[in-house]
Amino acid sequence: MFAIFIHIPARMPKGRNKQLIKKRDEYLCRRYYFWTEVKRLRFDDALRILSEQEFFLSEERILSIIRQSGKKDQVAPVVKARYPRLTYRQLFLFTDEAGYPVLQIHRESKNEKPSHIL
Repeated sequence: MFAIFIHIPARMPKGRNKQLIKKRDEYLCRRYYFWTEVKRLRFDDALRILSEQEFFLSEERILSIIRQSGKKDQVAPVVKARYPRLTYRQLFLFTDEAGYPVLQIHRESKNEKPSHIL
């Protein structure tokens, strides 16, 4: 006559939340950068502060997290600046201060010997 309904929650995975661990590791690396690069602390002093005052992890664990993040986050190479390539026609449009075309000046300077060579 009476039905008893029992709510059974969905099973949660065992262990810690991977997203929270990832965020912690990112923040730990930022703090490591802050202490070593901005505040210019020595390596061992920065590890001690992170271990005892900020994250409450062992120094070995902090060091392994920093090493792992260095392997994961490869620094992208810097893109070289590209300069436009000028054709002879485009270069002819430029003139020096006296009004001579740059190409004409360049050709004349090729024929002359430099003054410092005797």
